[in-house]
Amino acid sequence: MTTYNKLLLVILLAVFTGTAMAQNGVNSPYTRYGFGQLSDQTLTGSRGMGGIGYGLRNKFINVLNPASYSGVDSITFILDAGLTLQNANFSSGDVKMNVKNSSLDYIAMQFRLYRKIGMTFGFLPYSRINYSFSGNTRAVDGDNTDNISAYDTFSGEGGLRQVFAGIGVEPFKNFSVGFNFSYLYGDQSHTIQTSYTNSSVYSNVRNYQNEISTYKLDFGAQYTFNLKEKHQLTVGAAYSLGHDIDEEAYKIQQKTSSSSVQTQTIDTIRNAFQLPHTFGIGLTYVYDQRLTIGFDYTLQQWGSVKYPDFEQRQDSDDPSLQDNEQLSYGEQWSFRNASRFSLGAEYIPNPRGRNFFHRLRYRVGGYYSVPYINVKSSAMREFGVEGGVAIPIMNGYNDRSILSITAQYVNMSPEKSGLIKENYLRINIGFTFNEDWFRKMLIK
Repeated sequence: MTTYNKLLLVILLAVFTGTAMAQNGVNSPYTRYGFGQLSDQTLTGSRGMGGIGYGLRNKFINVLNPASYSGVDSITFILDAGLTLQNANFSSGDVKMNVKNSSLDYIAMQFRLYRKIGMTFGFLPYSRINYSFSGNTRAVDGDNTDNISAYDTFSGEGGLRQVFAGIGVEPFKNFSVGFNFSYLYGDQSHTIQTSYTNSSVYSNVRNYQNEISTYKLDFGAQYTFNLKEKHQLTVGAAYSLGHDIDEEAYKIQQKTSSSSVQTQTIDTIRNAFQLPHTFGIGLTYVYDQRLTIGFDYTLQQWGSVKYPDFEQRQDSDDPSLQDNEQLSYGEQWSFRNASRFSLGAEYIPNPRGRNFFHRLRYRVGGYYSVPYINVKSSAMREFGVEGGVAIPIMNGYNDRSILSITAQYVNMSPEKSGLIKENYLRINIGFTFNEDWFRKMLIK
């Protein structure tokens, strides 16, 4: 690796780390529910292709199917990192709001352990929570509450992250299997603060919080059919194990008056969480290493997953609690099975050409999904379209060190009117460094 490229790598990693510490990349009010906004698991090698990956073997890191790791080159070490710049638009009726943010998406590394055995490890976000909004002002009923109004402020932050390591093996010609083991960890905090127009009435803050530390297991398989010269079809499948998470969730209440502050844990739910069983299948067609077309389907069985549901308790000392529906943390949403259809393509004019423009990778794709939450008995619908280009950043035989720039538009809308619609415009930037470290060691 040249001095210039080493310097570039250090700068990029510093930028990524700073970005990761600064923001988590979301501002959606829908992150109030469940684990929040689930993160995209695609890396630089498939960005811009609609999120396909189950049948993809393009010699970049593909964590969607760990069976793909077996295709890593015998002499190289791959470092992959990416970030997202995002503009989000939220609208409900005539009310609109724009928010800009950024986030680190992933850092991953891959190398060959032995002939037809590849290993990958890295960092990926699993989910993100970040929101803050206020409810409508309402009158407070009860004795001695004339001309007193209350309003609620809802806020939350946190999310889950995963550190993973995986191995892919090709035990038979054209057939590969693999697995990822992930350590999943993080914390979540949701707060509802009730404020009053009369300062003599105490304030009431309810905080729902938890910490999660558990494992995640993913398995994959791929088989490649050599249809005829220059034509290949790869079938891939992946499965993620669903299981209980033996962690606790807490509801903490703080009441503040002019003379005292009372904080207490008023409810605890044990063994409160689960991860869903996830199934994925995909087909990828490749012609002469120039044209790649893929289709994926994913099913996540969230419908039967456990999650803490703290029912709002009546409290005679708190005149604001007559409106259970408005104040309840868990009553207005539910899990549902999530599904996603993805379609994508990549075209390289001449992958073996010496002309720089012949080796550019042009990508396009899209997806349609039903997310994993219902809000007020309304299912959500999400679709996205994207496209971009992957640019070689090194000369010579090493054309898999690339800079990937992708533009993505995402729309998420509820089936019923009156709920918030979300539109996202994202710029995804990914860097893949494929360095011939092992070739250099052999030469030395």
